[in-house]
Order: sequence, then C-alpha cells, then structure tokens
Amino acid sequence: MIDVLGAAVGLALTSPIVAGAAAAVRLTMGRPVLFRQVRLGQHGGTFTVLKFRTMTDAKDELGELRPDRERLTRSGRLIRSLGVDELPQLWNVLRGEMSLVGPRPLLPQYLPLYTAEQARRHSVLPGITGWAQVNGRNLLAWEDRFVLDVWYVEHWSLGLDVRILFRTVGSVLARTGVSHHGHPTMPNFEGQR
Repeated sequence: MIDVLGAAVGLALTSPIVAGAAAAVRLTMGRPVLFRQVRLGQHGGTFTVLKFRTMTDAKDELGELRPDRERLTRSGRLIRSLGVDELPQLWNVLRGEMSLVGPRPLLPQYLPLYTAEQARRHSVLPGITGWAQVNGRNLLAWEDRFVLDVWYVEHWSLGLDVRILFRTVGSVLARTGVSHHGHPTMPNFEGQR
C-alpha cells in the first residue's frame, strides 16, 4: 500500500516534470518517448521496465547499435543526471512489478552470472532507488553494488526505506554517481573475475 500510495503521489507531483521530459525526448529524438526493456524482477521473474529514452537508435554500417557514448544525447544526459529518466517506473510500481526502494532491476542475461549470494538480491521487489544507489550509484563496481543489494535484503525495514528515499533526493540534487569511470552509463556485468 505504501508503494502504491507513494507512486500515485509521485506521479501527481512530478506530472509537470514528466510532461516536460516527454516533450524534450519527442522533440530531440522522436518516437517512441519511452524506452522499454525486459528486466529481472522478484524471484528472477521478468517484467518490462519503463524509462524515458536518453539515447538514439543510431547504428553502424553493420546494423549494430553504436556505443552508448555516441548515442547519448545532450538532453538525454541532462534527463539522466537529474534522475528524470526513472520517473516512468512509478507505473511499474503501480502495477506491482517494482517497489519505490529495492535493488535496481537488471538484465535477464546477468542471472546465470550471479553467485548464489548475489542472486539473493532477487528475493525482494526491485526498486526505483536502493541502498547501492545512495552509496555510490554507478561509480561502484558491480561486486560492490551486489554486496550493498544483499545487505539491503538482510536489513530491510520501513525506516531504512524512508532513509534511502531522503538520501536519493540528495544524490539526485547533487547529480553524483550518474556514470561509471570511463563510461557514459555503466559497463556490462560479466560475472566474477
């Protein structure tokens, strides 16, 4: 109930920001305005996450998508740095696929790469923000993110979620941890080294 109420209030409060971001994406990149991608949910199930597009679909001469660095637009960089690209996920929360707080939902191809300990992150609903996001976000190495995700699973409480939500506001305003060193976003997870 707290997630549903929070998502509904969040959508109402951010509707002008959502409308502005949708218009910016439409004007700079065209349609579709939303990026849809299959992600892992609770217990390893899948769902389609919603985000604002921040990259073009530019392809190379072989028909492959160009690197993220080349496809990330100026408006997309701003939308991403302010965390506005995540706002459509409030619909995922309303649909019961996500929570406001929890480990970030990742790609299905990562599932067989997790250790048994890392896979414990899927015992709760994924979140729009989480413990790893307020403790380094994309600056963290994958292994460090997973340690923080599992710590969250083991220590979950309503008080911790409220603390994470407040710290998220600070992280977004400070625009910290938006990208990993040398990457416009985050490199792919390739398993334990």
